[in-house]
Amino acid sequence: MRTQRRVRPTLRERLAFAVQTPCDFILKIACGTYPTFLAVFKLLPPAYLAWASRTKARKAYYRALRQVPAYGEFVHTQGGANVPETDKESYIRPFATDARCVDGTFFHARTMIDESSGSTGTPYNWVRSDRERRESHTFVSYFATYCYGRKPWVTINAFSMGAWATGLNMGLSLQKNGLVKNTGPDIAKILHTLRFFGPKHTYLICGYPPFLKHLIDVGQAEGFPFEQYTLLGLAGGEGMSEGLRDYLLRRFKSVYSGYGATDLEIGIAGETPVSVAIRRLARDREDVRRALFGRDSRLPMLFQYNPIMHHAEVNEHGEVVFTITRPSVLSPRIRYNVHDVGSVCTSDQMAARLATVGVDIELLRRESGDGNVRLPFLWIYGRRDYTISVMGANIYPEDIEQCLYQDTALAEITHSFCLSVAEGANGAVRPRFLFEVAEEPDADLQRRFAESIVPRLVALNADFREAWHEYPETLVPEIELYRVGEGPFAADGGKIKQVRFLAGREAKLDDTREFTTV
Repeated sequence: MRTQRRVRPTLRERLAFAVQTPCDFILKIACGTYPTFLAVFKLLPPAYLAWASRTKARKAYYRALRQVPAYGEFVHTQGGANVPETDKESYIRPFATDARCVDGTFFHARTMIDESSGSTGTPYNWVRSDRERRESHTFVSYFATYCYGRKPWVTINAFSMGAWATGLNMGLSLQKNGLVKNTGPDIAKILHTLRFFGPKHTYLICGYPPFLKHLIDVGQAEGFPFEQYTLLGLAGGEGMSEGLRDYLLRRFKSVYSGYGATDLEIGIAGETPVSVAIRRLARDREDVRRALFGRDSRLPMLFQYNPIMHHAEVNEHGEVVFTITRPSVLSPRIRYNVHDVGSVCTSDQMAARLATVGVDIELLRRESGDGNVRLPFLWIYGRRDYTISVMGANIYPEDIEQCLYQDTALAEITHSFCLSVAEGANGAVRPRFLFEVAEEPDADLQRRFAESIVPRLVALNADFREAWHEYPETLVPEIELYRVGEGPFAADGGKIKQVRFLAGREAKLDDTREFTTV
């Protein structure tokens, strides 16, 4: 057996660890309750949070080297002085689950196993210690309190139940806030629960964004008196456009999303009142969008995160790489890449970017009712490979969703959509947009989709607009409509977390890949 060279912290790192350790102890005590957590993160300067996050990430790296057999072997095979990235292909697939755990075993007290959906291939199992789950639950609970306040509510947890990471853990997290009923994605049961307890209570309904929309559509069709109820929405599992938020806000008092990944954990980041205010301003003002996110036509999800729990950085491909910095993690993830494209900045950096276009972040905080916590910002566009390209123009799922929700009538009948590239007999290609609709597909409905989506896409996406002017005959998309559960959407039958078909010109209609990031 080859002997591995022992990697040791530098003197500078050891000094940083010595300074950071007592600070960690103080923070742990201070964050024991929500009021003290809030007070601490209002006081801590963004520059200190950035330093502490980097220091904790480096400490987690050395800890994994010492304690985790697979990680030590992985780093040794990579060579070089830099901390290597990990992902499913490079680290999860080659090494057994127990080898990726502390001390090479997952037989620790009160370990829980979560399973990913497996829609991209083989389902994966992820092991988590009791302590790391409790810490994650606490942060989700704090996030909910921050967004929705401290008045009591009844939580209806409509995330899928079972081995999946989100459902059970979301229910356990929100039990810290009060009453929880774990219905799963059962619309009849949810509406029955609302009727049973009546409109005198406030309800927080948790679920995937398309499910919350579907709940409203079914309830309205049945004549449910939504106007008598105070509903709050907590979404997750995939991205949500501001058009969809507007749609949901017709029945929900407020709607916020959380960001996580089964590979990592739930509750990595969450929308806050100020992050939503900034995102909506970026939707309405191109100068704000460009100042924050550059020339990309997509409007990313914008979150804030706790840098003491998670360290986020951006690699050379524009992908966000995470390190879970807590020592409680049973199977450490060091510089783990789920291949979500996005970026990060401190609260001060966000304020400076907004100031360049005359926007005062403090005014946004006050107007949105934000709690004034200076946590860093994280924005996520989605997975890198969920894009089609025609004549040099990239078209993103986020573009289509944004266009779709500008037409409420079409949004109401659309369950899902997907993108691909259609190739003709002579090798010519054009975009193909496929929609799953609740009405009978016919030529008139197809024409309505084309007349609604295409002009909006031209106005929204600068690359598509330029290509449209140069090659209009090539950019006219094929519009295909399917009844619910038919065609490429048949794979969604019985699933609440939908699968999207996104592929290049070689794709077949049964080639599906998951388009869910949040």
